[in-house]
Amino acid sequence: MPEPVLQIASLIQDPRLTEACGQWLRGGRYLLVPIAPDQDPVAALDGRREDFDAVLLEQGALAQEVYAGLQERGLLLPAVVIGEVTGRTEYHDAEVHLPPDQLEQLSYSFDAALSRFLRRGLQGSGTPGASGDPEVADRWKLANRLQGRLGYLGVYYKRDPSRFLRNLVPAERDDLVRSLTRTYRDLLLSYFRDPAAANQALESFVNTAFFIDLQVTRIVEIHVNLIDDFSSQLKLEGHRIEFLQDYRLALIDVMAHLCEMYRRSIPPDPPISPGDSPPARSPATTNLSITHPAPPIHSSPVTRSTPKDT
Repeated sequence: MPEPVLQIASLIQDPRLTEACGQWLRGGRYLLVPIAPDQDPVAALDGRREDFDAVLLEQGALAQEVYAGLQERGLLLPAVVIGEVTGRTEYHDAEVHLPPDQLEQLSYSFDAALSRFLRRGLQGSGTPGASGDPEVADRWKLANRLQGRLGYLGVYYKRDPSRFLRNLVPAERDDLVRSLTRTYRDLLLSYFRDPAAANQALESFVNTAFFIDLQVTRIVEIHVNLIDDFSSQLKLEGHRIEFLQDYRLALIDVMAHLCEMYRRSIPPDPPISPGDSPPARSPATTNLSITHPAPPIHSSPVTRSTPKDT
């Protein structure tokens, strides 16, 4: 059965960036629908709220009044924000950030944005009868529409094996690895200087690594190669390199977050009908099951001490 096509409303103002994003989404499960820059984005989304499943944004392109208007009308959608990782939130706390030089990961970023939105949105939305708030009702309808299209496992990071790294053609595989390397470089450069930006880069890397089923050995290889590059450059400039060992903490951080995503990807057991006996399960399987979605990885930026370059 073919994957459902999900429509993405593009509110990007730069036509070249819109074209580039469209190229990386072409032929997949996502259909990019540009909203003309001269249109009122709030009115455009409000008039087609039943059509769009997510939104593509450009960092800093829309005024805060636009986001306030979207929230006032209950127009909260899964979102990917294209722009440099700065730690800033544009739209809502479930948005996913992706720098413009890493668009090869765009479809995987939307996978993560949908899953994050469903996980967080369903927890806060309840049912339409539980509140008279129209925003709650709209969020409930969107979440249930998305879950209906994605299936029961959509909220638990349902992955598409055909898009795993090992199953891509060599050219696509190489492009994606180079893009991931740039993401990891952003993480290293901001890891001790800007924790909020580092968290966004870390989430971007881990999201893609999870959805492409990236091997741990490849992650270690990316880390080692970048540290070697930094080491060579510092030696040429006459600096000491001992402090680079501290960046092993970044690798540990990535592994911990990736393990958490795999833990969350195990859905709870389906409800047991009255009179049905639960299936026998091994102790190992029992320990892996979860009964509730896990909380967000970071409720606040991680505080890191800065290594000393002496």
